[in-house]
Amino acid sequence: MAGPVRERVTDADRRHFDFVKTLLRISDALTEEETANVKLFCLHLIPEGHAEQLKRAVDVFHKLIKMDKIDQENLDFLEEILEGIGRQDLIRDVLQQFQPPDREIPENTELQPGSNAVSASEREASKEERHTAETEGAAAGSTGDFIQGAITFGGKGSEPGKFWHPGGVVVSPSNEIFVADHINERVQVHSTEGVYLRHFPTVVPGTGDTDMMPHGICMDGNGTLWVVGRGEKAGHVVQYSTDGTAMAGFEKSHDYRGIAVDMRTNHILVADPDAGEVHVFRPDGSLVRTVRHPRGGEMTRPGYVTVDGEGNILVSDWDSNSVYVYDESGKFLFQFGGKGSGEGQLMNPLGICTDSSGYILVADSGNDRIQIFTRHSEFVRTLRTGSNPEGLAVGPEGQLVVTDCYNHTVTVFPNY
Repeated sequence: MAGPVRERVTDADRRHFDFVKTLLRISDALTEEETANVKLFCLHLIPEGHAEQLKRAVDVFHKLIKMDKIDQENLDFLEEILEGIGRQDLIRDVLQQFQPPDREIPENTELQPGSNAVSASEREASKEERHTAETEGAAAGSTGDFIQGAITFGGKGSEPGKFWHPGGVVVSPSNEIFVADHINERVQVHSTEGVYLRHFPTVVPGTGDTDMMPHGICMDGNGTLWVVGRGEKAGHVVQYSTDGTAMAGFEKSHDYRGIAVDMRTNHILVADPDAGEVHVFRPDGSLVRTVRHPRGGEMTRPGYVTVDGEGNILVSDWDSNSVYVYDESGKFLFQFGGKGSGEGQLMNPLGICTDSSGYILVADSGNDRIQIFTRHSEFVRTLRTGSNPEGLAVGPEGQLVVTDCYNHTVTVFPNY
């Protein structure tokens, strides 16, 4: 009996078995907290009310297979999740062992290590893509404006000029772009023309953690940087000079994401997605207040935060697909957005900032666009970026700078 049965097991069957065993190995290696984080990363895909039925990570993976998010030949989505929960060891030791050699992440051979300029062929391809996008945008009418004249730089990697999951971004008064290069545990600095200038490791002073993985970054009125990130032991908020010297910092148990400075008070605001709150600190780390929504079930996963010229606090929430606005004392004022793809609707919003005219810019990541609103939340227009925007910043000359976490790039739009 054994012989005929074995003959019917094909190479495709064996590869499927190896695929399943790979998923099981990853699932079994995750802690309870990490499994919960896997579910969190996939909440926008799982029908409402179904997440609690998925007890193991492999149950989530099964859902992703049925949704065509992962399969035997495409594990990029799963790799992104494992990177997001900080389990690069499983990518190296389990996931990449399953992938055949030709499944390596492609590198552009014309972009040499250390280079920060896009090759001629990439520029031509980018021009062609923008031309196609502009044509489609014109045909679509109200779907949004495509921004011309953009400069995109980076790409996945660890050498200077490359990024690995860039997150928050800020532009200095002298037109230097500072990017939180998450997986590479550093901040990279570029000119607004995309030229690589320098980088520095996100060292955590005076703690058991050597470096942290930065999420968000902002600049205070004195021209120093504040970076929020996660180390092996705790979350950290650290102040750096623009040349990378760690000046001060404080440690918290929370896994903070976005960070902003209230220029009028020099208070530091950080978004705490686990608690559904924004914490307001003095530079010495003492807590001023906690900002939360007055109704339970609202603002459950705040990601990015900013403060406008009047001291109002604006918070993006990727779970409720909304932006929440509070006054400087933390009193809730209003919210806008809501799940959808129409004008003014949002899908997994991330980065948020305001410009000198008071307009609110939101990285509508799930819809591959940036939406602009008045300070009172009226929809103004949509900017089609052709990518998954994450971090947003407006430069002193009106440039719009956007990070793309999944394509590992930064784009500078000269105007918007």
